[in-house]
Amino acid sequence: MANFNTHLNTAFMVSGTMSLTIYKAGLLDDSGFLMCVALGTIGGLLPDLDSDHSTPIKLGFNITSFVFAFGLVMHWRSELSLLALIVLWLAGYGFMRYAVFSIFTNMTVHRGVIHSVPYMAILGLALTYVSYDILHLSLTVSWFYGLFLFGGALVHLALDEIYSVNLSNMKLKRSSGTAMKFYQHKDKWWYLLLYVILALLVYFAPPFEPFWQQLSDPAPWAQLKVGILPEMIKNMQR
Repeated sequence: MANFNTHLNTAFMVSGTMSLTIYKAGLLDDSGFLMCVALGTIGGLLPDLDSDHSTPIKLGFNITSFVFAFGLVMHWRSELSLLALIVLWLAGYGFMRYAVFSIFTNMTVHRGVIHSVPYMAILGLALTYVSYDILHLSLTVSWFYGLFLFGGALVHLALDEIYSVNLSNMKLKRSSGTAMKFYQHKDKWWYLLLYVILALLVYFAPPFEPFWQQLSDPAPWAQLKVGILPEMIKNMQR
C-alpha cells in the first residue's frame, strides 16, 4: 500500500496537470482551476478515511470537530453567557473528536466499502449535485468539481493496486485486489446499498449531455495547439 506522502504528491501532480490543461483550454477560470487542484488532491486521500490511524482521518476529524464547535457557538452566541459558550465549544469539539470518531472507527474496516470505486463515485456525484443545485455553480464547474474529486480517489486506489505487485519477482501480494474494487461478497448488503444510492444520484444528477458537448468541442482544445506551436517554431529558429 502506498504511504500518505505518495498519495498526496501523486494526486496533486495528476490533478494539477489536468486542471492546468483545462484552464489553458478556457474551460475553467482562476478559482475553478485552484478548486479542481484542491479537490483532486483531497480525493487522493479520501479512500483512507476507513483507516483508524491514517493522517487523513485524523486531520479530517480535527477540522470537522473545529467547524462543528464553531457552528454551535455561532448559533447560540446571543443567548448564552461567555462561560456557557466556552463549555459548549469544548463539549461540541470533544463530542465530534472523540465520541463520533470512536463510533466511526469502530464501524469501519480498512479497505472495506469506503475503499471502493462505487463509494468514491457517490462522493463525486454528491459534490456535483451540491455544487449545481445547492451552491448554484455553473454546470461545467459542478461536473468538473465532482469528476476531480472522483479522479483523485481513483489515483489513490490505482496506486494501492500498483503497490500490491512485488516488482522484484512479479508476484501479487496478499493485498492485491483489495484496493480498487467494485464488489466484495462479504459486504454484499453494503454494496447493494451503495449501488442503490449511486443509481439515485445518477438519476437526479445535473444534466451531463451539455457538459459532455462542451468537453468534446474541439475549439477549446485547439487553443492549446495554437499556444504550443509558436513556442516550437521559435525554438526551431534559434
